Amino acid sequence: MSLPRYREYKDSRFDWIGEVPIHWSVAAAGHRYEVLLGKMLDEKRITGDHLAPYLRNADVQWDRINVENLPQMDFSGSDLARYALTPGDLLVCEGGEVGRAAIWRGDVDECYYQKALHRLRCRDAAKDLPRFMFYLLRAASSLNVFTASEGKSTIAHLTAEALRSYRFAFPTFPEQQHIVGFLDHETGKIDALIAEQEMLLALLAEKRQATISHAVTRGLNPEAPMKDSGVGWLGKVPAHWEVSRVKRIIWSIEQGWSPQCENYPVEGPHEWGVLKVGCVNGGIFNSSENKKLPPELEPIVEYSLRKGDLLISRANTRELVGSAAVVPEDFENLLLCDKLYRLRVEADMCRPDFLSAYLAIRATRAQIELDATGASSSMLNIGQSVILELLVPLPDVSEQAAIMSFVSIETSKLDTLKTEAERAIDLLKERRSALIAAAVTGKIDVRQQPFALEAAA
Repeated sequence: MSLPRYREYKDSRFDWIGEVPIHWSVAAAGHRYEVLLGKMLDEKRITGDHLAPYLRNADVQWDRINVENLPQMDFSGSDLARYALTPGDLLVCEGGEVGRAAIWRGDVDECYYQKALHRLRCRDAAKDLPRFMFYLLRAASSLNVFTASEGKSTIAHLTAEALRSYRFAFPTFPEQQHIVGFLDHETGKIDALIAEQEMLLALLAEKRQATISHAVTRGLNPEAPMKDSGVGWLGKVPAHWEVSRVKRIIWSIEQGWSPQCENYPVEGPHEWGVLKVGCVNGGIFNSSENKKLPPELEPIVEYSLRKGDLLISRANTRELVGSAAVVPEDFENLLLCDKLYRLRVEADMCRPDFLSAYLAIRATRAQIELDATGASSSMLNIGQSVILELLVPLPDVSEQAAIMSFVSIETSKLDTLKTEAERAIDLLKERRSALIAAAVTGKIDVRQQPFALEAAA
């Protein structure tokens, strides 16, 4: 889409804004909007005479506000007017992804907001449109305006004072309407395309799971005679396969150690590192997921990694506990941690990649989760017996090799499609960010575009 520029520009004096149309004004957000930080949380006020729901930082996502299962707190006296939300209020995240914003549309009759959020309210509703300010914030976020300069870290909290002081370019109210109408339409089309690609990713993930699951539980020959595995959740398996417990196909299982390590990875082969549990996430071993062992600590070399070691997460969230990956080569300077089990399989009975693939399928993961223990889903543990007693359908190793070759080829095709879809999403998001930034800083003139004209009509 090729769009015209305005006829005349002036210097805004702010690098991220650049030149703006000559008739636009540049002003601090606080001059155009009332900025008010939300109410401080008070555990003593979770009971009271006037309990009401309130929004938290996590409830405010880009252009979307969660109103389900909101917590409640007592709001009374001056708080009722001070922190009440009215339709059109713009809520902005003070921490986390600073600047993330959405407009309150009155989905709940009475609602308030906590200190992790700012409320922006127009000082003059005839002069400014909250939806335009939303797009300004989205552009500023994408251009890292809320990031400290000169290589410093991202601002942890966007204070009300800082937010009030940020400068933005403001066109006239009718132009704000034009720009909002144009951006709502164009970003809506982009968002629809992103949603299509995200749906494709979900389908590819499902296809990948189904491909692996069928291969490691049913084999590659659709004509092969089948038998009941004797395991209800597993169903039938090829008649010539055995069904064995993990403990009968491995010669060792062990858990690593938990020394106090420095919170950054090793930088070379002469340093020692201890693996983090995240090294197995996604089913592919990631050697960079480690912490450096302090030089004063003597490494336990018996915990060094060898090619073919099968690592299993024994302690993690429900989504990740039981995740497994095979070590592809020797890593003599990386050591097993206490949140991982290491299995070494009997080579004449089972391939480690076959067992790893079997552990990753949905049915197996469900069985592992059933036997996991823990106070909550935020952290679960599995004992050695959960792994050792797990039943595995087992062809001979030559058939396992054929199965894993097939799985590798088929999942590689799916992974290529996944990469293409992810790249398409990235490009669409870049396009959306660039379009928003260009429109709200006046680099393009959208006033004569059809949907811009409709919005201002």
